[in-house]
Amino acid sequence: MTILATVVVGLAALLHGYIFLMESLWWRRPAIWRRFGLRDQQTAETVAPMAYNQGFYNLFLGVGAAVGLVLFLTGSETAGRTLVLFTTASMVLAAVVLLTTGRRFLPAALTQGTLPAIGFVLFLLV
Repeated sequence: MTILATVVVGLAALLHGYIFLMESLWWRRPAIWRRFGLRDQQTAETVAPMAYNQGFYNLFLGVGAAVGLVLFLTGSETAGRTLVLFTTASMVLAAVVLLTTGRRFLPAALTQGTLPAIGFVLFLLV
Protein backbone atom coordinates (compact mmCIF):
# COMPACT_ATOMS: atom_id res chain seq x y z
CA MET A 1 0.00 0.00 0.00
CA THR A 2 2.88 2.39 0.79
CA ILE A 3 4.37 1.94 -2.68
CA LEU A 4 1.03 2.59 -4.37
CA ALA A 5 0.37 5.66 -2.20
CA THR A 6 3.85 7.00 -2.95
CA VAL A 7 3.50 6.45 -6.70
CA VAL A 8 0.08 8.14 -6.87
CA VAL A 9 1.22 11.18 -4.87
CA GLY A 10 4.41 11.33 -6.96
CA LEU A 11 2.29 11.39 -10.13
CA ALA A 12 0.12 14.15 -8.64
CA ALA A 13 3.27 16.16 -7.88
CA LEU A 14 4.54 15.67 -11.44
CA LEU A 15 1.17 16.66 -12.88
CA HIS A 16 1.21 19.90 -10.90
CA GLY A 17 4.75 20.52 -12.10
CA TYR A 18 3.53 20.09 -15.67
CA ILE A 19 0.65 22.48 -15.04
CA PHE A 20 3.25 24.98 -13.77
CA LEU A 21 5.17 24.64 -17.04
CA MET A 22 2.04 25.24 -19.10
CA GLU A 23 0.78 28.20 -17.08
CA SER A 24 4.03 29.95 -16.23
CA LEU A 25 6.57 29.12 -18.94
CA TRP A 26 4.70 28.00 -22.04
CA TRP A 27 1.58 30.17 -21.70
CA ARG A 28 2.10 32.27 -24.83
CA ARG A 29 2.08 29.22 -27.11
CA PRO A 30 -1.30 28.98 -28.85
CA ALA A 31 -1.49 25.23 -28.24
CA ILE A 32 -1.26 25.90 -24.50
CA TRP A 33 -3.70 28.79 -24.04
CA ARG A 34 -6.21 27.04 -26.27
CA ARG A 35 -6.14 24.08 -23.85
CA PHE A 36 -7.41 26.52 -21.24
CA GLY A 37 -10.35 27.58 -23.41
CA LEU A 38 -9.00 30.90 -24.68
CA ARG A 39 -9.84 31.88 -28.24
CA ASP A 40 -7.22 34.45 -29.24
CA GLN A 41 -3.71 35.69 -28.52
CA GLN A 42 -4.92 39.03 -27.17
CA THR A 43 -6.99 37.32 -24.47
CA ALA A 44 -4.05 35.03 -23.68
CA GLU A 45 -1.82 38.09 -23.24
CA THR A 46 -4.38 39.72 -20.95
CA VAL A 47 -4.61 36.59 -18.80
CA ALA A 48 -0.85 35.84 -18.88
CA PRO A 49 0.07 37.50 -15.55
CA MET A 50 -2.68 35.60 -13.74
CA ALA A 51 -1.70 32.31 -15.41
CA TYR A 52 1.94 32.93 -14.48
CA ASN A 53 0.99 33.40 -10.83
CA GLN A 54 -1.38 30.45 -10.83
CA GLY A 55 1.33 28.23 -12.29
CA PHE A 56 3.54 28.93 -9.31
CA TYR A 57 0.76 27.86 -6.94
CA ASN A 58 0.71 24.54 -8.77
CA LEU A 59 4.50 24.29 -8.61
CA PHE A 60 4.55 24.91 -4.87
CA LEU A 61 1.89 22.26 -4.27
CA GLY A 62 3.82 19.76 -6.38
CA VAL A 63 7.08 20.53 -4.61
CA GLY A 64 5.34 20.28 -1.24
CA ALA A 65 4.00 16.83 -2.11
CA ALA A 66 7.44 15.72 -3.33
CA VAL A 67 9.16 16.99 -0.18
CA GLY A 68 6.50 15.25 1.90
CA LEU A 69 7.25 12.00 0.10
CA VAL A 70 10.98 12.38 0.68
CA LEU A 71 10.43 13.07 4.36
CA PHE A 72 8.03 10.15 4.69
CA LEU A 73 10.37 7.72 2.94
CA THR A 74 13.49 8.81 4.83
CA GLY A 75 12.20 8.31 8.34
CA SER A 76 10.32 11.50 9.15
CA GLU A 77 7.01 9.74 8.71
CA THR A 78 4.82 12.13 10.71
CA ALA A 79 6.17 15.28 9.04
CA GLY A 80 6.08 13.64 5.62
CA ARG A 81 2.56 12.30 6.00
CA THR A 82 1.35 15.68 7.26
CA LEU A 83 2.87 17.51 4.32
CA VAL A 84 1.55 14.97 1.80
CA LEU A 85 -1.95 15.15 3.28
CA PHE A 86 -1.92 18.95 3.35
CA THR A 87 -0.70 19.35 -0.23
CA THR A 88 -2.95 16.68 -1.73
CA ALA A 89 -5.96 18.10 0.13
CA SER A 90 -5.05 21.56 -1.23
CA MET A 91 -4.86 20.13 -4.76
CA VAL A 92 -8.28 18.49 -4.40
CA LEU A 93 -9.83 21.64 -2.96
CA ALA A 94 -8.36 23.71 -5.80
CA ALA A 95 -10.03 21.30 -8.23
CA VAL A 96 -13.33 21.75 -6.38
CA VAL A 97 -12.98 25.53 -6.61
CA LEU A 98 -12.27 25.21 -10.34
CA LEU A 99 -15.44 23.18 -10.73
CA THR A 100 -17.48 25.90 -9.01
CA THR A 101 -16.58 28.28 -11.84
CA GLY A 102 -18.59 26.28 -14.36
CA ARG A 103 -19.50 22.83 -15.58
CA ARG A 104 -17.27 23.23 -18.62
CA PHE A 105 -14.30 22.93 -16.25
CA LEU A 106 -15.26 19.41 -15.14
CA PRO A 107 -12.59 17.68 -17.28
CA ALA A 108 -9.87 20.02 -15.97
CA ALA A 109 -11.06 19.64 -12.38
CA LEU A 110 -11.03 15.86 -12.70
CA THR A 111 -7.54 15.94 -14.21
CA GLN A 112 -6.28 18.25 -11.46
CA GLY A 113 -8.02 16.53 -8.56
CA THR A 114 -8.25 12.79 -9.17
CA LEU A 115 -4.65 11.72 -8.47
CA PRO A 116 -4.38 13.90 -5.35
CA ALA A 117 -7.71 12.57 -4.05
CA ILE A 118 -6.60 8.98 -4.50
CA GLY A 119 -3.20 9.78 -2.98
CA PHE A 120 -4.83 11.47 0.00
CA VAL A 121 -7.00 8.43 0.73
CA LEU A 122 -4.10 6.02 0.28
CA PHE A 123 -1.90 8.04 2.62
CA LEU A 124 -4.63 7.92 5.24
CA LEU A 125 -4.49 4.14 5.00
CA VAL A 126 -0.70 3.64 5.28
